[in-house]
Amino acid sequence: MKIGLFFGSFNPVHVGHMIIANYMLTQTDLEEVWMVVSPQNPHKSKKSLAKDYDRLHLVKLAIGDNPKLKASNIEFGLPKPSYTIDTLTYLKEKYPAKEFVLIMGGDNLASLHRWKNYELILAHHEIFVYKRPSYELGELENHKSVSVFEAPLMQISASYIRKCRKEGKSIQYLVCESVFEHINASGLYRN
Repeated sequence: MKIGLFFGSFNPVHVGHMIIANYMLTQTDLEEVWMVVSPQNPHKSKKSLAKDYDRLHLVKLAIGDNPKLKASNIEFGLPKPSYTIDTLTYLKEKYPAKEFVLIMGGDNLASLHRWKNYELILAHHEIFVYKRPSYELGELENHKSVSVFEAPLMQISASYIRKCRKEGKSIQYLVCESVFEHINASGLYRN
């Protein structure tokens, strides 16, 4: 089984994330997409993150009943900060019959050479890249392990959503309805 791993802080998950996950699921040869909630990205500050299980719950709400999309907490039990190569190694040991493909934005491909053991990632895994406006793909664009896709994109970010929440502005339609309802009811991202 070929599984796409879509890593992210998902702080919070928004419709842009869901469009990319669905695109990769329906427009490529992936059989499932796992949305891997990262407890701590080594390149981002943890202080602005909602709690791990709150973010995981929001991803589950966004996925709803789609059997081919999964919310994954696989990194919650791994050492922090989370390094992609360590997660891939763990998943390969746990699920030896599955083939794991990375899903990432073009901005991440351009900086992949700064990731821990990035050569091993390229040697053992395909990478499905969705282009992002205003970002060059860099020198790895034509690497044999990299496939580039023109997924539909939205100019929306989790930081914009958090800013709206702090300012008391509506985030309806920026996130899935179930996510919107939960964030409003729970008070997440208010301060």
